[in-house]
Amino acid sequence: MSDTPLKHLAIIMDGNGRWAKERGLKRTKGHEKGAETIRDITTYCAEHTSIETATFYAFSTENWKRPKLEVEFLMKLLEKYLKNELSTYQKHSIRFQAIGNIDAFSKSLQKRIKETEELTKNNSNLKQILALNYGGRAEIISTVNKLISKGKTVITEEDISTSLQTPYSDIDLLIRTSGEERISNFLLWQLSYSEFYFSPTLWPDFSNIELDKIIKNFEKRTRRYGGLK
Repeated sequence: MSDTPLKHLAIIMDGNGRWAKERGLKRTKGHEKGAETIRDITTYCAEHTSIETATFYAFSTENWKRPKLEVEFLMKLLEKYLKNELSTYQKHSIRFQAIGNIDAFSKSLQKRIKETEELTKNNSNLKQILALNYGGRAEIISTVNKLISKGKTVITEEDISTSLQTPYSDIDLLIRTSGEERISNFLLWQLSYSEFYFSPTLWPDFSNIELDKIIKNFEKRTRRYGGLK
Protein backbone atom coordinates (compact mmCIF):
# COMPACT_ATOMS: atom_id res chain seq x y z
CA MET A 1 0.00 0.00 0.00
CA SER A 2 1.44 3.40 -0.97
CA ASP A 3 2.46 5.40 2.10
CA THR A 4 1.76 8.69 0.32
CA PRO A 5 -1.73 9.65 -0.86
CA LEU A 6 -2.46 10.71 -4.41
CA LYS A 7 -2.69 14.47 -4.15
CA HIS A 8 -1.50 15.66 -7.56
CA LEU A 9 -2.51 13.79 -10.70
CA ALA A 10 -1.15 14.77 -14.13
CA ILE A 11 -2.46 13.50 -17.44
CA ILE A 12 -1.06 13.66 -20.96
CA MET A 13 -4.23 13.42 -23.04
CA ASP A 14 -3.19 11.61 -26.20
CA GLY A 15 -5.12 9.94 -28.99
CA ASN A 16 -7.86 12.36 -30.10
CA GLY A 17 -6.75 12.27 -33.73
CA ARG A 18 -6.41 8.48 -33.87
CA TRP A 19 -9.81 8.07 -32.18
CA ALA A 20 -11.40 10.15 -34.95
CA LYS A 21 -9.47 8.44 -37.75
CA GLU A 22 -10.56 4.98 -36.56
CA ARG A 23 -14.17 6.15 -36.93
CA GLY A 24 -13.73 7.88 -40.28
CA LEU A 25 -14.24 11.29 -38.68
CA LYS A 26 -12.37 14.57 -38.88
CA ARG A 27 -9.69 15.10 -36.22
CA THR A 28 -11.76 17.95 -34.83
CA LYS A 29 -14.43 15.44 -33.73
CA GLY A 30 -11.78 13.67 -31.68
CA HIS A 31 -10.86 16.92 -29.96
CA GLU A 32 -14.52 17.64 -29.19
CA LYS A 33 -14.99 14.20 -27.65
CA GLY A 34 -11.71 14.65 -25.76
CA ALA A 35 -13.02 17.86 -24.20
CA GLU A 36 -15.99 15.91 -22.84
CA THR A 37 -13.57 13.43 -21.29
CA ILE A 38 -11.73 16.25 -19.52
CA ARG A 39 -15.02 17.25 -17.89
CA ASP A 40 -15.75 13.69 -16.74
CA ILE A 41 -12.26 13.08 -15.34
CA THR A 42 -12.13 16.48 -13.64
CA THR A 43 -15.47 15.83 -11.94
CA TYR A 44 -14.21 12.43 -10.77
CA CYS A 45 -11.10 14.08 -9.31
CA ALA A 46 -13.22 16.69 -7.52
CA GLU A 47 -15.15 13.92 -5.82
CA HIS A 48 -12.07 11.84 -4.94
CA THR A 49 -11.08 11.84 -1.27
CA SER A 50 -7.37 12.68 -1.67
CA ILE A 51 -6.82 14.37 -5.06
CA GLU A 52 -6.18 18.09 -4.62
CA THR A 53 -4.83 18.99 -8.08
CA ALA A 54 -5.37 17.57 -11.58
CA THR A 55 -3.10 18.91 -14.31
CA PHE A 56 -3.92 18.25 -17.97
CA TYR A 57 -1.51 18.73 -20.89
CA ALA A 58 -3.89 20.58 -23.22
CA PHE A 59 -1.61 22.40 -25.70
CA SER A 60 2.17 22.18 -25.87
CA THR A 61 4.67 24.65 -27.29
CA GLU A 62 5.22 22.10 -30.08
CA ASN A 63 1.53 21.89 -31.02
CA TRP A 64 1.84 25.08 -33.06
CA LYS A 65 3.45 22.86 -35.72
CA ARG A 66 0.08 21.25 -36.43
CA PRO A 67 -1.97 22.39 -39.46
CA LYS A 68 -3.18 25.98 -39.09
CA LEU A 69 -6.87 25.06 -39.33
CA GLU A 70 -6.50 22.47 -36.56
CA VAL A 71 -4.72 24.94 -34.29
CA GLU A 72 -7.44 27.54 -34.92
CA PHE A 73 -10.08 24.96 -34.08
CA LEU A 74 -8.30 24.03 -30.84
CA MET A 75 -8.18 27.69 -29.78
CA LYS A 76 -11.93 28.10 -30.41
CA LEU A 77 -12.65 24.80 -28.65
CA LEU A 78 -10.67 25.91 -25.60
CA GLU A 79 -12.55 29.19 -25.37
CA LYS A 80 -15.88 27.36 -25.72
CA TYR A 81 -14.82 24.77 -23.14
CA LEU A 82 -13.97 27.39 -20.52
CA LYS A 83 -17.25 29.21 -21.12
CA ASN A 84 -19.32 26.03 -20.88
CA GLU A 85 -17.44 24.56 -17.92
CA LEU A 86 -17.81 27.55 -15.60
CA SER A 87 -21.00 26.07 -14.18
CA THR A 88 -19.20 22.76 -13.57
CA TYR A 89 -16.36 24.56 -11.82
CA GLN A 90 -18.78 26.35 -9.53
CA LYS A 91 -21.00 23.34 -8.85
CA HIS A 92 -18.07 21.16 -7.77
CA SER A 93 -15.99 23.98 -6.24
CA ILE A 94 -13.16 23.56 -8.76
CA ARG A 95 -10.53 26.26 -9.10
CA PHE A 96 -9.20 26.72 -12.64
CA GLN A 97 -5.61 27.71 -13.36
CA ALA A 98 -3.64 27.95 -16.59
CA ILE A 99 0.11 27.41 -16.83
CA GLY A 100 2.26 28.17 -19.86
CA ASN A 101 2.67 31.25 -22.01
CA ILE A 102 -0.82 32.42 -22.93
CA ASP A 103 0.44 35.67 -24.48
CA ALA A 104 0.49 33.94 -27.87
CA PHE A 105 -3.28 33.41 -27.76
CA SER A 106 -5.95 35.78 -29.05
CA LYS A 107 -7.03 38.64 -26.78
CA SER A 108 -10.48 37.09 -26.36
CA LEU A 109 -9.03 33.73 -25.30
CA GLN A 110 -6.59 35.39 -22.90
CA LYS A 111 -9.52 37.31 -21.41
CA ARG A 112 -11.57 34.13 -21.03
CA ILE A 113 -8.69 32.36 -19.29
CA LYS A 114 -8.09 35.21 -16.86
CA GLU A 115 -11.80 35.67 -16.15
CA THR A 116 -12.22 31.96 -15.42
CA GLU A 117 -9.27 32.03 -13.06
CA GLU A 118 -10.72 35.05 -11.27
CA LEU A 119 -14.25 33.67 -11.03
CA THR A 120 -13.09 30.35 -9.58
CA LYS A 121 -10.22 31.54 -7.36
CA ASN A 122 -12.10 30.88 -4.11
CA ASN A 123 -13.15 27.34 -5.03
CA SER A 124 -11.38 24.81 -2.83
CA ASN A 125 -12.48 21.26 -3.66
CA LEU A 126 -10.00 20.72 -6.52
CA LYS A 127 -7.56 22.73 -8.58
CA GLN A 128 -7.78 21.95 -12.28
CA ILE A 129 -4.66 23.10 -14.16
CA LEU A 130 -4.59 23.25 -17.95
CA ALA A 131 -1.10 23.43 -19.44
CA LEU A 132 -1.53 25.79 -22.41
CA ASN A 133 1.28 26.68 -24.79
CA TYR A 134 3.39 24.90 -22.20
CA GLY A 135 6.80 23.25 -22.34
CA GLY A 136 8.75 21.88 -19.41
CA ARG A 137 12.10 23.19 -20.61
CA ALA A 138 10.65 26.63 -21.27
CA GLU A 139 9.19 26.72 -17.76
CA ILE A 140 12.54 25.88 -16.14
CA ILE A 141 14.40 28.44 -18.28
CA SER A 142 11.81 31.11 -17.49
CA THR A 143 12.02 30.31 -13.78
CA VAL A 144 15.82 30.54 -13.71
CA ASN A 145 15.78 33.84 -15.62
CA LYS A 146 13.18 35.22 -13.21
CA LEU A 147 15.40 34.31 -10.26
CA ILE A 148 18.44 35.93 -11.93
CA SER A 149 16.45 39.10 -12.58
CA LYS A 150 15.73 39.24 -8.84
CA GLY A 151 19.45 39.23 -8.15
CA LYS A 152 19.97 35.56 -7.35
CA THR A 153 23.54 34.49 -8.09
CA VAL A 154 23.35 31.02 -6.56
CA ILE A 155 20.16 29.14 -7.36
CA THR A 156 19.00 26.19 -5.27
CA GLU A 157 16.45 23.45 -5.86
CA GLU A 158 14.16 25.16 -3.37
CA ASP A 159 14.44 28.44 -5.32
CA ILE A 160 13.26 26.74 -8.50
CA SER A 161 10.57 24.65 -6.80
CA THR A 162 8.99 27.69 -5.19
CA SER A 163 9.18 29.82 -8.34
CA LEU A 164 7.62 27.44 -10.86
CA GLN A 165 4.08 28.02 -12.07
CA THR A 166 3.04 25.08 -9.89
CA PRO A 167 5.22 25.79 -6.81
CA TYR A 168 5.84 22.97 -4.35
CA SER A 169 3.45 20.73 -6.21
CA ASP A 170 5.35 17.66 -7.32
CA ILE A 171 3.35 15.12 -9.32
CA ASP A 172 2.39 11.91 -7.55
CA LEU A 173 1.07 10.08 -10.61
CA LEU A 174 1.42 10.76 -14.33
CA ILE A 175 -0.90 9.03 -16.77
CA ARG A 176 -0.46 9.09 -20.52
CA THR A 177 -3.15 7.65 -22.76
CA SER A 178 -3.03 6.10 -26.27
CA GLY A 179 -0.14 3.68 -25.64
CA GLU A 180 2.68 6.17 -26.16
CA GLU A 181 5.39 5.91 -23.48
CA ARG A 182 7.12 9.28 -23.24
CA ILE A 183 6.57 12.52 -21.32
CA SER A 184 6.87 14.96 -24.25
CA ASN A 185 8.44 17.90 -22.41
CA PHE A 186 5.71 17.94 -19.73
CA LEU A 187 6.40 19.09 -16.14
CA LEU A 188 10.03 17.97 -16.30
CA TRP A 189 10.97 19.35 -12.89
CA GLN A 190 7.81 18.22 -11.10
CA LEU A 191 7.99 14.63 -12.41
CA SER A 192 11.32 13.80 -10.75
CA TYR A 193 9.90 11.14 -8.42
CA SER A 194 6.47 10.55 -9.92
CA GLU A 195 4.88 7.20 -10.58
CA PHE A 196 4.04 6.62 -14.26
CA TYR A 197 1.19 4.73 -15.88
CA PHE A 198 0.81 4.33 -19.64
CA SER A 199 -2.68 3.40 -20.79
CA PRO A 200 -3.39 1.95 -24.26
CA THR A 201 -6.79 3.67 -24.28
CA LEU A 202 -7.24 6.63 -26.63
CA TRP A 203 -8.12 9.76 -24.64
CA PRO A 204 -11.74 10.15 -25.85
CA ASP A 205 -12.44 6.61 -24.57
CA PHE A 206 -10.67 7.09 -21.23
CA SER A 207 -13.15 6.71 -18.39
CA ASN A 208 -13.60 7.19 -14.67
CA ILE A 209 -13.70 3.41 -14.33
CA GLU A 210 -10.23 3.03 -15.86
CA LEU A 211 -8.89 5.94 -13.82
CA ASP A 212 -10.21 4.32 -10.65
CA LYS A 213 -8.35 1.08 -11.52
CA ILE A 214 -5.13 3.01 -12.22
CA ILE A 215 -5.38 4.80 -8.87
CA LYS A 216 -5.83 1.46 -7.10
CA ASN A 217 -2.68 0.25 -8.88
CA PHE A 218 -0.85 3.39 -7.71
CA GLU A 219 -1.94 2.78 -4.12
CA LYS A 220 -0.23 -0.63 -4.17
CA ARG A 221 3.15 0.80 -5.19
CA THR A 222 5.99 1.53 -2.79
CA ARG A 223 7.53 4.95 -3.39
CA ARG A 224 11.20 5.13 -2.35
CA TYR A 225 12.25 8.60 -3.56
CA GLY A 226 15.75 7.28 -4.22
CA GLY A 227 16.08 5.61 -0.82
CA LEU A 228 15.46 2.13 0.53
CA LYS A 229 12.30 0.83 2.18
